Amino acid sequence: MTNTNNTVLYTGFTNDLERRVAEHKDKKGSSFASKYNVTRLVFYERFDRVYDALSAEKRIKSGSRAKKIEIIEKMNPNWQDLYNQKIATAFQASQ
Repeated sequence: MTNTNNTVLYTGFTNDLERRVAEHKDKKGSSFASKYNVTRLVFYERFDRVYDALSAEKRIKSGSRAKKIEIIEKMNPNWQDLYNQKIATAFQASQ
């Protein structure tokens, strides 16, 4: 996740992406995300196993800012907020 100007990068994992992003948008997420106005979902990965998600989180967090940007831009070259797209996709899949 990032802020409006893409100057802050936040990495975390959750078992409910839609809820967690909504919390960040409502400033009810982490204190770091609230302090730096981190409200835009620009990258996510889905995992079947918690262990795999934690491993990916640690790998991403330990990387440089340049590496994080590279990962984001492979999925989302324009840094669009993927939250609404993600919610729409989840809704369509449940129909």
